Amino acid sequence: MKLSISLSSAVLASLCLLPSVAVHARQAEKAHEQTELIHLREGRLPDVTLTADIMYRFLAAEIGGQRGQYNLASQTFLDLAKDTSDPRLAKRAFQFSMADRNIARALAAAREWVRLAPNDPEAVASSLALAASNGQTTGLAAALWARIDKASNKDEAIAQAAAVVGKMADKKMALKVLDRALHGPVRSLPMAHMALADAAWAASDPKRALSEAQQALALDENSEPAAQRVLEYGLKVDPGAAINAARVFSESHPNARKFQLMLVSRLADRKDFEGALDLVKKMRDYAPEDFDLLYTEAEVNFRAQRYSQATALLDEYISVQTQRRQSLNDHVTNAQADVSDARLLLVQIAEKQGNLNEAIVQLGLIDDPTVRFQARIHQAVLQARQGNLSVARGTLDALKPDGDHERIVIALTLSAIYRDAGRTDLATDVLVKANKAMPGTSAIMYDLGMLYERQGKFDEFEKLMQRVIDVDPKNANAYNSLGYTFADQNIRLDEAQNLLDRAIELEPDNPFILDSVGWYLYRTGDNRAALDYLQRSYAQLKSADVAAHLGEVLWKLKRRDEAKKIWRAGLLKDPKNEELLNTLKRIGVKL
Repeated sequence: MKLSISLSSAVLASLCLLPSVAVHARQAEKAHEQTELIHLREGRLPDVTLTADIMYRFLAAEIGGQRGQYNLASQTFLDLAKDTSDPRLAKRAFQFSMADRNIARALAAAREWVRLAPNDPEAVASSLALAASNGQTTGLAAALWARIDKASNKDEAIAQAAAVVGKMADKKMALKVLDRALHGPVRSLPMAHMALADAAWAASDPKRALSEAQQALALDENSEPAAQRVLEYGLKVDPGAAINAARVFSESHPNARKFQLMLVSRLADRKDFEGALDLVKKMRDYAPEDFDLLYTEAEVNFRAQRYSQATALLDEYISVQTQRRQSLNDHVTNAQADVSDARLLLVQIAEKQGNLNEAIVQLGLIDDPTVRFQARIHQAVLQARQGNLSVARGTLDALKPDGDHERIVIALTLSAIYRDAGRTDLATDVLVKANKAMPGTSAIMYDLGMLYERQGKFDEFEKLMQRVIDVDPKNANAYNSLGYTFADQNIRLDEAQNLLDRAIELEPDNPFILDSVGWYLYRTGDNRAALDYLQRSYAQLKSADVAAHLGEVLWKLKRRDEAKKIWRAGLLKDPKNEELLNTLKRIGVKL
C-alpha cells in the first residue's frame, strides 16, 4: 500500500497532534512582526524569526518523514537548514536522506551539517564516513589525522577513524588511508595497531592483520581485545601457533573470561572437544560461582554429539537459573532468557535424537516473552511432523498475535503445514483468506502463487508473481520463480531472460537463481554457459533438483560418467525427488 500525504493534510494532522504549537502559529499569523522560536526535538532554533512558512514546512517535513515520505522530508529539512542556518535541521535532512538511501542528498546534508556545526564530532564523522563510502578519499587521511591529533581521547578518535574508513567499499584503499592517518606518536598506542589489524583483515591481508595485533599485544600484554585478535587472525595464518599462543595467554590471565570463551569456541570449531572441555573445567575451578559455564560446557558436549552429558548439564543449569529467578524475583537477572536458551538447546538435542515429543514439551515450557511466539510456531511445526495436523492448528489458533507481522507468520506456517502434508487445497484456503485480510503482503502472495503453480494454475501464479514484483520490486524470489517457470516450460524465453537478469542482479550468489539461469541457458542451447552457472549453484546447494539439471547438461555435453555421479548423489539426498526421477526417465538412464 502506497503511503502518501499532502502538505496541507500534514500540517492539519500535526496541528491536531500539537495544540500548543498550533497556538503559536495562529499568533504568528495574526501579528506578522512578532518573533517566536519554535521548539524542535533538540532545542530552539538560533535567532530565527517564526513565520507561517517555516512552521508549515517544518511540520510537513516531520509528519511526512514519520509516514515514510523520506524524499519529501529530507529535501524540505535541507532547504530549511540553509534558510535558518540551524545544524539540527541539517542533521534531520541527513537522517531522512539515509533512510531514503539517497546518497547524493545525504552527502549534501552532511556537508551542510558540518558547515553549520564544524565542531560537532558527530557531524564531522558522518560527513567523512559518507564521503568514504562514496569513494571520495582525497584528503581523507589528513582529515582523520587532524581529528585524532586534536582529540583528548586518542583511543576514541582512532576508533571513529576506523569506523569512517570501514564504510569504504575498497577495503585495500581503506587500509592505506588508515595507515596514513595513524602516524607519529599514536603508533605507540595499542588501539592504533588493533584498528590497523581490523582494517587489514577486512582487506583480506591476514598476515598484516596478525602482525598488527601482535604489536598491539606487545604494547599491552594484558589487553584482552588484542589477544582476541591475535587468536582470530592467527588461525588464518598459522592455526597451531595461534592456539598455542592463546593457551599461554589464557594460563597467565585466568580472569580473561571473554577471551577464554572465545578460545573454547575455536577449539570446538577445530573439533578439539577435550581441549575445550578442559579449559571450561579450569574456568569453573577459578570461578565456581560462574554458573553460566554450565551452559558453555553443555554446548561443547552438544557439538561433540554427547547428548546425554549435554542434557544433564542443561537440566542442572535450568535448575540453578530457576532458583536465581525465584530468589531475586527476576529483577536483577536474565534468568528467564537464560532458561529459554537452555530449553532451545534441549529442543535441538531432542530433534537430533528423533524424540519429537520431548522437543514439543520443552518448547511448551518456554515462557520468555521475547521467544515465546517463535517457540509456539516451532511447536506447531513439530506437531504437524508427527501427523497431528489438528493439534498443530490448535496450537496456532491459541496464539494471540501482536500485529500483522505475527499474523503473517501464523498464516504462512499453517499453510506450509498443510502443504507439506499434501493438503494443498487447505493450504491455499489459508492463504486466500490471509490475502484478503492483509492485502498487498508480498510474502503471502508469493507463497499463494507458488501453491497455484504446484496446482497447475499458471495464470493465477503469473498474476500473483507480477503483483509481488509490483509491491516489492526488490523481491528476487518473485523474478526468479516466474523466470524459471517460463524457462522450464520453454515458453516466453525473452521474458524469462529479463526476469532472471533482474533476479541475479539483486542476488548474484543465490544458488536457486544460479540454477534457474543455468536452466534457462540450457533451454536456449548455450550448454557451456549453463554448465558454469549450474556448477556454481551445486557448489552451494547440493540438492536433487540442481543435480537433475547439472546432470542433464553434463549428459548433453557427453560427460556421462560425471552426469551419473551427480545423479547418484542427488538420489542419495532425496530418493523420491520428482524432478530427478523424471529426468532419468526422460533420458532413459538407469542407475
